[in-house]
Amino acid sequence: MATQLGATQLGATQLGATGFGAGVNALQALVLAALQGATELFPVSSLGHAVLLPALAGWHLDQAAPIFLPFLVMLHLGTAAALLIYFFKEWWLIALGVLGLTDAHQKQESRRVFLLIMVATVPAVVIGVALQHFIARLFGTPFAAALFLIANGALLLIGEKLRSRGRRSLDMITIRDAFTIGLWQCLAFLPGISRSGATMVGGLICGIDHEDSAHFSFLIATPVILGAGVLEVPKLLHAGVPHGAFGISVMAAVAAGITAFASTAFLMRYFRRHDSWALAPFAWYCVALGLGSLIMLLG
Repeated sequence: MATQLGATQLGATQLGATGFGAGVNALQALVLAALQGATELFPVSSLGHAVLLPALAGWHLDQAAPIFLPFLVMLHLGTAAALLIYFFKEWWLIALGVLGLTDAHQKQESRRVFLLIMVATVPAVVIGVALQHFIARLFGTPFAAALFLIANGALLLIGEKLRSRGRRSLDMITIRDAFTIGLWQCLAFLPGISRSGATMVGGLICGIDHEDSAHFSFLIATPVILGAGVLEVPKLLHAGVPHGAFGISVMAAVAAGITAFASTAFLMRYFRRHDSWALAPFAWYCVALGLGSLIMLLG
């Protein structure tokens, strides 16, 4: 996720000390948004990137400020909108089936998929609520993000190594599989561990191929992101948030959504074509970025 935003106006106007910190402008907010949208669905941790970028770029942001997390959640809402649009036909069929407005076979399949999504979401909701204060403190820690990026790379490599060689598809996922994948998803509460990467590793270990693991990962992202939005976005409208912060946040969310939609389209094709080694390039990227960031932060 990203940093707190507050602004007196759009454009290059500098934010005050009560905003994101002196020297931060709307252009930087858009950079963070594009970064989040591009990296949220790639297995490289958008949160890790958003925490590291301001530190490495020398941006003076108050990452521990009260609206740090709500702003990041706004960016994720843009991502959720992109996922809803990309998978609109599938979500529409699920909705019709859950409401009993389709034929018997489609109703049964839609309700099965809906149940799987809900089961996979439960661990994130429970653990997220229980550890929310501890998690929030980690968000603004670049050193921790760099370490966890390295850990994320190792996780992806381990997932490829331990993956079951079965060829189970999305329609073969069980309740147990969904819950297991949901538990893996909780690793993403650590800044630097990718949500999509962790859930894909869980899917691979359950014997699901890269494409369907990614597909299920993108589906279960939506309720988690929307739930976080319900809890956090109202904070942007209260608690003395600087004038203009909500408008900049909405603008950034749109930018994040556009990049997220393009990322989803690319990744679905990528995982379909590179099933035997798909996560390896992302793993080595995370290790290199994490090590490079540590060197810069400690230098």
